[in-house]
Amino acid sequence: MMRFERAAAAGLALLLGCATSAAPDPTPDPAQAGDTLQSWQRPQYASTYERHESAPVVIRNATVLTAAGPELQGASVVIANGEIVAVGTDVATPAGATIIEGQGKWVTPGLIDTHSHIGVYASPGTAAESDGNEATSPVTAEVWAEHSIWPQDPQIPLAIAGGITVAQILPGSANLIGGRSATIRMIPARTVQEMKYPGAPYGMKMACGENPKRVYRSRGPSTRMGNMAGYREAFIGAADYRDTWDKWRREGNGSPPDRDLSKETLAGVLSGEILVHNHCYRGDEMAQMLDLAKEFGFTIRSFHHAVEAYKVRDLLAEAGTAASVWADWWGFKMESYDGIPQNAALLETAGARTIIHSDDAGGIQRLNQEAAKALYAGQQAGLAVTREDAIRWITANPAWALGLEDETGTLEVGKHADVVLWSGDPFSAYAKAEKVFNDGWLVFDRDDPAHQPATDFNLGQSVPGVGQ
Repeated sequence: MMRFERAAAAGLALLLGCATSAAPDPTPDPAQAGDTLQSWQRPQYASTYERHESAPVVIRNATVLTAAGPELQGASVVIANGEIVAVGTDVATPAGATIIEGQGKWVTPGLIDTHSHIGVYASPGTAAESDGNEATSPVTAEVWAEHSIWPQDPQIPLAIAGGITVAQILPGSANLIGGRSATIRMIPARTVQEMKYPGAPYGMKMACGENPKRVYRSRGPSTRMGNMAGYREAFIGAADYRDTWDKWRREGNGSPPDRDLSKETLAGVLSGEILVHNHCYRGDEMAQMLDLAKEFGFTIRSFHHAVEAYKVRDLLAEAGTAASVWADWWGFKMESYDGIPQNAALLETAGARTIIHSDDAGGIQRLNQEAAKALYAGQQAGLAVTREDAIRWITANPAWALGLEDETGTLEVGKHADVVLWSGDPFSAYAKAEKVFNDGWLVFDRDDPAHQPATDFNLGQSVPGVGQ
């Protein structure tokens, strides 16, 4: 049973707060109870992803950025059974392995985007594909992004061609609390469950500042103090809901309490099972959100956009909260006015966990170039940031933010084989992803139209390989 399914099968206990260790657990074991389970006890919307069978591969004589140590020259990366089995300058070649010559080329982990709306704001971008914001109430924690993701979004193959192997798909930022995110493997698939990363923790989208004020100005909240009151009211209700379920689980008497889908998600945040991803631009608001998290006993995994993160970089480092930022996107509204291109580098040198994200269907196709811009802006300002730092901004650090640091994000033995072969230095504007391996599967090959996925939506409208 996959990790996600084990977690879901434990019932609402993990999402709604755990009973004391000495208390009996009345939740039936799904493996033994069969069809007798109530709906709330069964695994809900479990991933159906399956690893593709693939032969061993050796990429040799390349420059390798592992995201776990120094840059390696003339090194090899060995992939077998969907995993990294060797990295270094002296490795064995498995029997029957495909050899890929990497002379003059670079290898990195697969790129990871912590903030994407691919699938929920699908191309061609008409109202029919606008499924990212449930803008009917300031708090819609009950909605799940995966129930809007369209696997036929033509933007998915373009992201794959940019070296993206994993992405978090989030609801939009209209609401104070916008709902659950879904972490997906960036692969062609028929259903979202076939894409959903097995075992990945759910995220929850929150938003500060101007967006909720603008959307709800006629019905509230209309001020930042109204925003904060809305968060607090929601978590007070979630804490009561968690306690009600906890009491029922301890005592094991009678029917379970009525379910509330919104409070289930919020209670999952309070228990630490669901990770908070918080759209927030201003430094002062990030500080207030950290205070909110302290009040209710949860942590914020990452602030997103975080244009003024450099102003509170010490607070972020102390809290262990990541900042998912742009390289140089700013100035399009008042709360984004005070952006600087050295934001990421200043965060890095302060010890804060730094991430470059896209929030854009175009930007996700060149996440390596966005990291390069942030790297060179920091170096030009005299900040001590390195290529090894920059590759972690788009691999290892986002893997941590999504709760997947033990499985992906670095080229280390035992990790999933999420690997990109680049035509040149990935921090060059001229480099292109030549081959993309997702969990060991060659999902994209720039030289082979048979490995250039296209969606059904595009069939008859585009020629594979053209424009990629």
